[in-house]
Amino acid sequence: MSTLFPALTRPSEKTALRFGEQSLTYSELAGVAGALAAELTPGQRVAVWATPTMETSVAVLAALLAGAPVVPLNPKIGERELAHILGDSEPGLVLAERDAALPAPLDALPRTAVDTTPRPGPVALPAEPDEEAPAVIVYTSGTTGPPKGTVLPRRALTATLDALRDAWQWTEEDVLVHGLPLFHVHGLILGILGPLRRAGTVQHLGRFSADGVRQALEGGATMLFGVPTMYHRIAEEVGGDAELARALAGARLLVSGSAALPVHDHERIAAATGQRIVERYGMTETLMNTSVRADGERRPGTVGVPLDGVELRLVDEEGQTVEAMDGETVGEIQVRGRNLFTEYLNRPDATAEAFDGGWFRTGDMATRDPDGYVRIVGRKATDIIKSGGYKIGAGEIENALLEHPDVTEAAVTGESDDDLGERIVAWIVPGARRPGEQELADHVAKQLSPHKRPRVVRFRETLPRNDMGKLMKRALHE
Repeated sequence: MSTLFPALTRPSEKTALRFGEQSLTYSELAGVAGALAAELTPGQRVAVWATPTMETSVAVLAALLAGAPVVPLNPKIGERELAHILGDSEPGLVLAERDAALPAPLDALPRTAVDTTPRPGPVALPAEPDEEAPAVIVYTSGTTGPPKGTVLPRRALTATLDALRDAWQWTEEDVLVHGLPLFHVHGLILGILGPLRRAGTVQHLGRFSADGVRQALEGGATMLFGVPTMYHRIAEEVGGDAELARALAGARLLVSGSAALPVHDHERIAAATGQRIVERYGMTETLMNTSVRADGERRPGTVGVPLDGVELRLVDEEGQTVEAMDGETVGEIQVRGRNLFTEYLNRPDATAEAFDGGWFRTGDMATRDPDGYVRIVGRKATDIIKSGGYKIGAGEIENALLEHPDVTEAAVTGESDDDLGERIVAWIVPGARRPGEQELADHVAKQLSPHKRPRVVRFRETLPRNDMGKLMKRALHE
C-alpha cells in the first residue's frame, strides 16, 4: 500500500512548509501533524476553515494521516452555502486557527484549535488507510444547483501527484511558490500536498503579488503555480520590471491552471522572460487530466497531452467517439483512470448521470491536434455557440479579442437569435481607448473567419470572476 507522505516517515531537518516568517521542517511537521492526528477519529469527517495559513496545511495533513476525510471550507463562504455544506457532509468537528472568527453555522460544531508549535521528540504516525478511503470532499461551485460534495479517494491524490512528477520532472529538490487559496484542488492538493509527497518545499505567499513571486524566485524557489488572473498581473508588470523578468527567467517551471490562460498574456511573459508557461487541465472530480510536459513543446492555447494513467477521448453529440485529430473537430472530453473521484456525496443520481459507462463526462469541449495535444474551446453548457450552422468555441474568439491593443479583458457568450439560432456576444473591458464595435468585429473576422465575429459588443468596467479567477459567464447575462 502506497504511503501518501513518505517523507514524514523518515523526518529530516529540511524545510517542508513556509508561510511568511513561519516554517516547519519535516521533523517538526511530522510532530505537529502527528499529534493532531492522534486526536481525530478515523473515518469521521472534519471541516477545515481553510485560510491561507500554516494552520490549514497542518490541519489537512493531520486529518489525512488519521484517515479522517477533510471538508475544506472557503473562508469567504456565505452562510446559506455553508449551512448546506455542513448539513450535507455532517462533519464531526471543525479545525481552525486559534483566533479565527467563525460564522454562525459553525457554532454547533466542536472546535479544535490547530497548534503549529514544534514539540520535542518523535510522534508515532497512524497506520496508512486503504487507498479507496475518502481523503478530501471538495464542494463544486454550484452553478447548476446546490454545491455537490466531490469525494476524492486517497488513490486519486497519489495517482495525480505521481503523474505530475513524471510530466513536470518534479523532484525533492524543487521549491514551489504560490499564493493560491487552500480550499480548492489547485492550491491545496497540488500546491501543498504535491510538494509534501515529493519531499520538496512549498513557500506560500499568503496573498499573491508579483513582488512576492520575485522575492521567492530570487530566494531559490524553482516552480510557480498560478491562475490566469495572477499571470495577467505578471504580464502587465514584467515588461517594465527587469528584476521580475530575471526572476521568472530563472525558474524551472511556471505552471498555469484552473482556467485557460489567454494567449496574449502567454506571449507577453515569453517575450519578457524567455519562459513559456506550462498549462494543464483538471477538474475537481478528476484532479489532473492533461498537461504540457516539462520536456515537451509549450504551445500557447493548449493543455498538452493526457497524463500517465489517464485515458481521454472526445465524444460527439450522438455519443460517438471523435476519431479525427485535426485540430478542428470538436467533441466533449471524457476521461477515465485512477485519478477520478468516487461519488458525489449523498447524490447517487448525480453520480450516475456524470458517467458514460466508466468514462466521466467533463462537460468541456475540445479539439485534438495531430500529435495529441488537447485544445479546450469551452464548456458545453456556456462556451459552445451554435450560430448559422457552425459550432463555435468561445475561447478562440476571446483570445483573438485579447490581441486587440485596446482590449484588457474579454468574454464571449451566445444569446438567442431568430436568424442565426445564436448570435455571438462579446463582453469587453476596454483599455485606455474604447474601441468601436465594428472595429472589434472586423478584428475577429480577420484573425479567425467572418462567421466567428461578434454580432453584439457590450462594454463593462470589470468581468465577474470567482476566487480562482474563472469567468462567471452566467452572471454576465444576469
